[in-house]
Amino acid sequence: MKISTILDHIDSGHMALPEFQRGYVWNREQVRGLFDSLYKRHPVGSLLVWATESTGAHHRGDGHIASGVVKLLLDGQQRMTSLYGVLRGTPPAFFDGNAQAFTNLRFHLEKQEFEFYQPIKMQDDSLWIDVTALMKGGHSGLGASLALLAQKPETAAKVGDYAGRLSNILGIAEIELHVEEVTGRDKTIDVVVDIFNKVNSGGTKLSKGDLALAKICADWPEARDRMKHALKGWTKADFHFNLDWLLRNINTVITGEAKFQFLHETAPETVADGLNRAIVAIDRVLNMIDGRLGLDHNQVLFGRYAIPIMAHYLDRRKGQLDAVEQDKLLFWYVQSSMWGRFSSSTESSLDKDLAALEDVEGGLDHLIAQLRLWHGGLMVEPGHFTGWSLGARFYPVLYMLTRVGEAKDWGTGLPLKSQLLGQMNKLEVHHIFPKAKLYKKNYQRAEVNAVANFCFLTKTTNLNISASLPENYFPKVEAKHPGTLASQWIPMDPELWKVDRYNDFLAARRVLLTEATNRFMLDLLHGNETFFTAPATPVPPTTEAPVKILGGIDSEGEEQELQELNTWIMEQSLPAGMLMHEIADPETGSPVVLLDLAWPNGLQEGFSQPVAVLLNEGPEVLALANRYGFRYFTRIEDFKKYVRQEVIG
Repeated sequence: MKISTILDHIDSGHMALPEFQRGYVWNREQVRGLFDSLYKRHPVGSLLVWATESTGAHHRGDGHIASGVVKLLLDGQQRMTSLYGVLRGTPPAFFDGNAQAFTNLRFHLEKQEFEFYQPIKMQDDSLWIDVTALMKGGHSGLGASLALLAQKPETAAKVGDYAGRLSNILGIAEIELHVEEVTGRDKTIDVVVDIFNKVNSGGTKLSKGDLALAKICADWPEARDRMKHALKGWTKADFHFNLDWLLRNINTVITGEAKFQFLHETAPETVADGLNRAIVAIDRVLNMIDGRLGLDHNQVLFGRYAIPIMAHYLDRRKGQLDAVEQDKLLFWYVQSSMWGRFSSSTESSLDKDLAALEDVEGGLDHLIAQLRLWHGGLMVEPGHFTGWSLGARFYPVLYMLTRVGEAKDWGTGLPLKSQLLGQMNKLEVHHIFPKAKLYKKNYQRAEVNAVANFCFLTKTTNLNISASLPENYFPKVEAKHPGTLASQWIPMDPELWKVDRYNDFLAARRVLLTEATNRFMLDLLHGNETFFTAPATPVPPTTEAPVKILGGIDSEGEEQELQELNTWIMEQSLPAGMLMHEIADPETGSPVVLLDLAWPNGLQEGFSQPVAVLLNEGPEVLALANRYGFRYFTRIEDFKKYVRQEVIG
């Protein structure tokens, strides 16, 4: 089928996008690559559509749908949206994404290259042709372009060549794409989603939540937009969630169950009410976690799959919890998060915990007792603080202790409570023993980035300390603000402040952190030690081994190279990248890989894909970077070439 015919079918409503499809996610680089391939008449793949009766065809967007049999795009959405956007000059009716990705595409008649409009580079060069204007004008647009070129001495001689190239662009609309169809009465939405997942096995598969949301949107089309609006509200507060997670909360509030299948036949008014109740409950939970635990941003919000349990409980209690109940619920939240209650078999664990809450009056006690039986004791031990990197489960615990205890800033002596105001008072993670000095002494990455080597300071203090060794700056801190070192669980034996005693320092600090954690846990129980005793049927305690996470910076020299690259990037008026950018599993929240230097939103947000520089990494790290959508470079010069040619242009 010709591309022009496919676009006509989209306009007439004979071709649409199924409700379960995700939105448009391509960036300008991918759009440019598509048109380059089409111009050269390279294959760009076939389309897969689901041919079904329009009466049961639940589609995305506000556009009308034709009567009779319609074709819903299963594979080819990104390509067809890009083609529609450039050829028509406007997004299709089912569009949900960033239209800037296909706006202002240009073609250079001499170089025969596609690029997006850059005023300084293109405004005085008549060989840059607006592709959308040409396509919308058709042969009239072709004639007007050629007439303009013929009038200029510098281009008149090559009008014949340029005419052929412009005609080649116009011919893109007439390219035939193979269209495969899925048909038959047996092709239910569940079957089609399974087909979709198999076809898209290289990308992100549709989840059970995607399918449930598709069925909800069939009866309540505004559901997705309403949920996205709620997610944006939490994003503004620096808590980042996805639709699946919110739907899980709605599900537990409405049904008291974890499995999404219970939502499939729920009336739209019930779902709308459940969404409103879930938003209220989640807001209350986040306020509790922030206000009482000090976990005030996304990086330190662990155990997010415990929140649907808490939302369900708060909804059932109409938000009426006294101080003891609230703290007991928060005790369970911290404990379930520390031990990774929902890091595997998420639905099964959620269902067991929801069942434990059936007794509204004694539910919290049952919930904690079940956690204790599952884990085998809730006391923290020094070994639990042996994790490393920002993804370790006890990294948020350290941040929590800093926010709720008597921890003080080493530069100002002020308590590091969450009420601190001002940009320079935002807490930053600080390596007590500087990384560069540890690498010089041949300590390994897991040792250098151990959680016990972290503390939190204000930005100003962090900058002032810089790369000093504790044996040099600790005495000055203690002289100026007595007690501030101990307030951050620093062992006070000066011998342990020496770099050669680094591992002894870590061991001593783990003991102090353990004692502080257990004291705070007991405080949340208001002194009730019942849940700190051994369970009736003892289970071997689970200890957290150091997190085995791939990637990351291996040496001081590597880090220096990346810092210099970041400086160069900023000199090009581009944003600095993130050193040691961590990618976590979207389902479990567990860290997967550390990218040496990364721009997760691209060097120009909305215009370029995520990109990373990975030095001296093995194939596993490179494969993971690719899997999570990053374009990566293993040589700094290659990356700089990319910046000069494709970003700065």
